[in-house]
Amino acid sequence: MGAASGILQESATETVSVRTLLLGERLDTRGLELKDALATLPLTLRLPDGGIAVLFRYGVVVLFNVQPAAESAFLERVSSLITDPLATREVDEARLQIAPGAEEPIDISGTIFLREASTVRLQLVADILAKSLVLSHYEARIADLFDRIEPIATSLRAKGRPAAYSRDLLRQIGNVLTVQQKMVGRVETGEKPELLWEHTVLERFYLRLAEEYELRERDRALDRKLEVIARTVETVLSLLQSRSSLRVEWYIVALILAELMLSLYPPTLWHLG
Repeated sequence: MGAASGILQESATETVSVRTLLLGERLDTRGLELKDALATLPLTLRLPDGGIAVLFRYGVVVLFNVQPAAESAFLERVSSLITDPLATREVDEARLQIAPGAEEPIDISGTIFLREASTVRLQLVADILAKSLVLSHYEARIADLFDRIEPIATSLRAKGRPAAYSRDLLRQIGNVLTVQQKMVGRVETGEKPELLWEHTVLERFYLRLAEEYELRERDRALDRKLEVIARTVETVLSLLQSRSSLRVEWYIVALILAELMLSLYPPTLWHLG
């Protein structure tokens, strides 16, 4: 894959703006014309303003040096290809510095450095930024979910039984777990992209950048939180089922006692009494 000429000059130091957007659950890249494609897997397009867009099927696009008007036009173009679009798009911004001979990959200010503006390097940077944004999205959702289930855990600890619960909350927990499992499974935050099979020389660069964004650590932390949520939900549902079963057992006992009373004391004796 060659250099991404048209947005960058390989011979000169240049700063590139990068915007990463999470649009929805999935993006059907098959619905796009590929005449302007620089590469595939992930699909990488040259836009009319000279910027570059890298698209991921799990609903993320990464834009390099794309002007606001061109960004709006592009997002409008792909809007019909988004499955379950977010009501509010998740957006993250970064800065990329093209500097021949620079020490890759990132400095203390968060600027990402590339030695050359090759398409594959842009794709690898886009892969990192896309995964980081998806993790941020779910970190926020899981944190909110933790806040919602905290009263349940507190009630279990203090009273030994769950407080008043909402079926909507339990349904929401199930939905979040299902969607998160799908998204993280598709994103594969802990896995290296297929690009590195063909460009093994860039593996060290990719791993260093992934370490800077703490992808593996954040992925593991998210898994641990999901396990805690799953155990909490399982415990609550088990207690609720036990309480329901206990009520049913008492109803059965009451019916048995009533039947015994009727058998021991015929209805005629009840009238005499």
